[in-house]
Amino acid sequence: MMQNEQTWVLYGAYGYTGTLIARRARQLGLRPILAGRDPDRLAQLATELALPSVVCDLDDPRGLRTLLEGAQLVLNCAGPFEHTYKSMIDACLATGTHYLDITGEIPVFERIAARDADAMAARIMLLPGVGFDIVPSDYLSCYLKTRLPSAQRLVIALKGLAEVSPGTAVTALEYIGRNGKVRRNGSLVEVPLGWKSRSFDFGSGMEPAVIVPWGDVATAYYTTGIGNIEVYAAVPAAVRRAMALLRFGGRLLRRTWIRSLLTAVVRRSVKGPSEKQRADGLAVLYGEARGAGDLGASALLRCPDAYTLTAHVSLNIVSGVLGGRTKPGFQTPFRVFGGDILLDIPGVEIEDLE
Repeated sequence: MMQNEQTWVLYGAYGYTGTLIARRARQLGLRPILAGRDPDRLAQLATELALPSVVCDLDDPRGLRTLLEGAQLVLNCAGPFEHTYKSMIDACLATGTHYLDITGEIPVFERIAARDADAMAARIMLLPGVGFDIVPSDYLSCYLKTRLPSAQRLVIALKGLAEVSPGTAVTALEYIGRNGKVRRNGSLVEVPLGWKSRSFDFGSGMEPAVIVPWGDVATAYYTTGIGNIEVYAAVPAAVRRAMALLRFGGRLLRRTWIRSLLTAVVRRSVKGPSEKQRADGLAVLYGEARGAGDLGASALLRCPDAYTLTAHVSLNIVSGVLGGRTKPGFQTPFRVFGGDILLDIPGVEIEDLE
């Protein structure tokens, strides 16, 4: 498939987040090739947006290479990314195509980071996490590191993730029964799911939050060099109780037939936030860096709804890559783009606390 240098592929285009990105891309005058494995859903979206489309399965290496041949980049929106990243990156390495995705999965970040040398040799960029996972928190981490260059410990806390898409819910099911993770002295360390809690002020008083395996546990280390990292999320009391139960009964839910049943239920019943919920939504991130003694810096970062932000910031990054803003090898968003791609989005603002 011979294409011009501005051609790019949006894979998983008809999923909840992929559709938001595709529609915004069209509004911006971008013309991605829509791709995925479901011909009916793909054709429906391609017709709506008057965009080209290609049906391609991730189990088809030759088809993936044909899809990407001549494309400058692919934005992979098909999760859980643990099952999709490898095939797509293999094809990117073969075709010289830059790889982007919207994952927040720690194992995926680590495995992609392990392919840095392959990407350098192929002179392509591997840039996972170009959505709400992890652009705002990556920026906040670097902002705090700039304010406190001697920082040795980093804490990120998130609020505003109540409504989720089908893809996010299925990915969460994928990780049920697994341990969480924190970073200690530069190494990833397994911890029980939701084993630690702490309260944070997101702007309207203290609220309880529990430790979660957010992507920054992996990526903030590469971006900032800070070796001790924890991430928390403010969740309802019922969710905190459920997480506590999963520490004891989660292995049962790891059985393939149970997880498959739950996945089918989620795909049928979870629709994702409505347009109004997205418009009214607000995500708040608290960040705290600590050095030796009493040295510290903290800030709040306010953003639009997570899915709205993903559609905006991922396309800011796509536009940057199409314009030649790339670095070969494994990268994190801030290392390539700094804060420009985030701070220009309406509704994004940062406030120093300490």
